[in-house]
Amino acid sequence: MNAHEFAHQSLRTRLVLRAGAVHALREELDRLGVKRPLLLTSPRTATSALYATVQDLLQDGVALSVSDIPAHSSVQTATRIADAARRAQIDGVVAVGGGSVSDTAKAVTLLLAEGGELARHASRFIPPRQVIIPALLAPKLPIVSIPVTASGAEVTPSFGIRTDAGTKLLFWDAQLASRVVLADPAATRDIPAALLLSTAMNGLAHCIEGLYSTARSPIASVLALDATRRFGSAMRDLARDAQSEAARAELMLAAHMSGMVLASARSCLHHAICHVLGATFGVPHGAANAVILPHAVRFNAPAAQAETDAAAHALGGNDLPACLMALQADTGVPARLRDLGIARDALPAVAHHVMGERGLAFNPRPVTDPDDVLSILMAAW
Repeated sequence: MNAHEFAHQSLRTRLVLRAGAVHALREELDRLGVKRPLLLTSPRTATSALYATVQDLLQDGVALSVSDIPAHSSVQTATRIADAARRAQIDGVVAVGGGSVSDTAKAVTLLLAEGGELARHASRFIPPRQVIIPALLAPKLPIVSIPVTASGAEVTPSFGIRTDAGTKLLFWDAQLASRVVLADPAATRDIPAALLLSTAMNGLAHCIEGLYSTARSPIASVLALDATRRFGSAMRDLARDAQSEAARAELMLAAHMSGMVLASARSCLHHAICHVLGATFGVPHGAANAVILPHAVRFNAPAAQAETDAAAHALGGNDLPACLMALQADTGVPARLRDLGIARDALPAVAHHVMGERGLAFNPRPVTDPDDVLSILMAAW
């Protein structure tokens, strides 16, 4: 990559990161002119003290509230909510939760603006290197996000939605990145440390893939390396002290930075594999990331040695796959596909489906044979 020839995507997201940031919600909605928001969350978060605070802050100003967003949200869920939101005449979205809530907020916002069936707006991958992104030009309603995990999904202009056929549709529209992110360490108090750590592996993967993606830029790389260092340190701190607010705040900062990396540098083979695992087996996205990342990195290292070495140094080591396996061991995140309930004889079909994923377009090492993917899956099993 020529350091003076690249494209970099900057977004219009406003980040408020501080203790008590959630209390700025009403002020931020007023600044955006939102009077009738749609409030989205998951069943887990709906029972939290955080969600009760959000409800108190909004009082009777919510046009529609939906609290049943599942993991790996579906086309059916997004369409149902968009139809109700249209009838309720919402003028903005408040998303309280993790990646699935964020993806649903984006899907609903896209449907309200562009109309038609969701699948019509999905990106298409033409092997080996072409991604077709539809022109989605209609103005989008603003999204205000209150994240409770460490993936950085709320920052990105992309999202994935599960179909009834057990696949994931992927979308890209710069207007879908949250207009405001209220990153409050207290928002993660009801999230078990184990869950937060596995989602952090997703954020870390955004950084590492952003370093060696064919769409990388020097700007994204600076963010990626700093966030990688922050992830490695904060994850170990949280593993030692599950109640550490400092570690949780650091993870929220690293996650936001990782989303900025993904927004510009995109994702590669690792995320392509994780998307198929999630859509096919319903495994949590963070858990899939935790398992696959060292093995996808090992596959790509021959084509990206300088970048993987830089990431290893940011994690305090010399060999990136070894650093990631040490992080798995130190934090207790999942390390084997078998531990996620995935059978070994299911892996060839997974490898076949990965060949249709758009992440392959940006991978530094060409992926043209399903056996290459299968070798990664077998090593991770």
